[in-house]
This record gives sequence, C-alpha cells and structure tokens, in this order.
Amino acid sequence: MKQDPAIPPGWSYNPASWPQRIPIIVLALLGFGIATYLALYQLEVFPEVWEPFFGGGSRKILNSSVSHILPIPDAALGAFGYLIDAVAGIIGSKRRWRTMPWIVVVFGLAIGPLGFISVLLVILQPVMFDAWCTLCLASGVISVVMIGPALDEFLASLQYLRRVKDAGESVWKGFWGYKSVTEKVA
Repeated sequence: MKQDPAIPPGWSYNPASWPQRIPIIVLALLGFGIATYLALYQLEVFPEVWEPFFGGGSRKILNSSVSHILPIPDAALGAFGYLIDAVAGIIGSKRRWRTMPWIVVVFGLAIGPLGFISVLLVILQPVMFDAWCTLCLASGVISVVMIGPALDEFLASLQYLRRVKDAGESVWKGFWGYKSVTEKVA
C-alpha cells in the first residue's frame, strides 16, 4: 500500500495538515489578542490593565525596565510575532513541508525563538521584579504550547531539504519549492 504523498516519508501523520495547523493558528490569534491588549496598556491607550490574581503585579511587570528595553513595548513585539505565526500558519497546503519549505522555516523560526523569549520573560517576573502578570503568563503558555507542533513541521521540511541534497538537487531551489525539484524528490 502506497503512503499518502502529503505525509513525509517515515512519518505516520502529516505535520502540515489542517488539523495539525489550525490549533496553532487559533493559539497564535489568541496570543495576538492578549499581546495587543498588553501593548495598548504599555502605550497608555488603556489606563489600567486587567489583573485578577496578582494585584499590582501586571502594572509592575508591564512598566518594568525590561519591558521598555527597546524603542517599542515588548508586548507590541509579541503581538507582531504572534501575527507572523498566524499568517505563516495559514499560508500553504498540507504539502507545504515540501512545496513551500521557506514558509515552514519562517513559521518554525517565528514560533521557536519567540517561545524561548516568552519563557525567559516569565522567569524574569519573580526573579527580577518579585511580581507576576496573569496575561503575560497566559501568553507564555500559549507560546510554549505552539512549539511542539510547529517544530514537527519544521523538522519535516528540514528532512525534505536533506533528501533534496542527497538526491543531488539544488537545496536553494528546493527551499523555494521549485516544481522541478519537488517533482523529483518526493
């Protein structure tokens, strides 16, 4: 029995299928909403920030020196990152791990490092500021939950590019999904 061509060789499922990607896209949109709300507070569009559990913790974290290290608030960068995650998750078909490796790499690089930064920012809350921020924690959890499924697809694309190289084809053309390469390396 021949394996479904949308499933990467050696895999039992397709990491680029819609059932795999839709939860990531939904989480990215939720993260975008949270980060946008926090950025609007940091930009003083909202005078207060919602904080159900930690009293003034959110204000302390969102107004901290770390949150304003760059010229724009850290939550605005988070919102931008989540938006990239959502858009990169939407683009392409269930075969994009081989027809559009470039978008899968963008997707994986956007989710992986941003997840790491979220974890780092969560660790800094009690260590540097002796405070917690509920929505910041929620954003961190969202980032971490997205990493595993996104990295599966990232790995499938890297494995495909390895097969392209092993077949003596142009990895550069394979990366950009040239049909002449994708048809030869299945």
